[in-house]
Amino acid sequence: MLRVLFICWGNICRSPTAEAIFRREVEAAGLTDQVEIDSAGTSREHLGSPPDRRAQAEARRRGLELCDLRARQVTAADWERFDLLLVADGPVERSLLRAAPPGADLAKVTRITAFLDPDGRFADDHLAGEVPDPYYGGAEGFTHVFGLLEEASTGILRHHLVAD
Repeated sequence: MLRVLFICWGNICRSPTAEAIFRREVEAAGLTDQVEIDSAGTSREHLGSPPDRRAQAEARRRGLELCDLRARQVTAADWERFDLLLVADGPVERSLLRAAPPGADLAKVTRITAFLDPDGRFADDHLAGEVPDPYYGGAEGFTHVFGLLEEASTGILRHHLVAD
């Protein structure tokens, strides 16, 4: 069983989108019995909130529903439960590492962008090591992030679950 936790700042844009996209990839590959997927944020700012309406609109446009997801904060138990803690960007990574419980396996933390094709459509994001936060922008930012997370999900699946 592979347990994957996607993490962004507030758990209302990037990480719930990543969770839903990766869940769809895993289901399409027939691997649901081999993978546990969740998302969380490092901030308490949006606890209990549904994903941002723009994230929901982009997901719906692409055949996914995010409306049942609710923001939660990373817990100490998540460090034990999950094998991969996939973070959206540097500030999220630093916040997560600062809050790590004593003895936590810090090697579980990886940037989501590590799974992008370095020569692909999102090569600039791969190089920057950041899933851009679309929260303060317009709908085009959510479109970009959705595509980036689709590519990263394929990379995660290929790297951790599917033999080439």
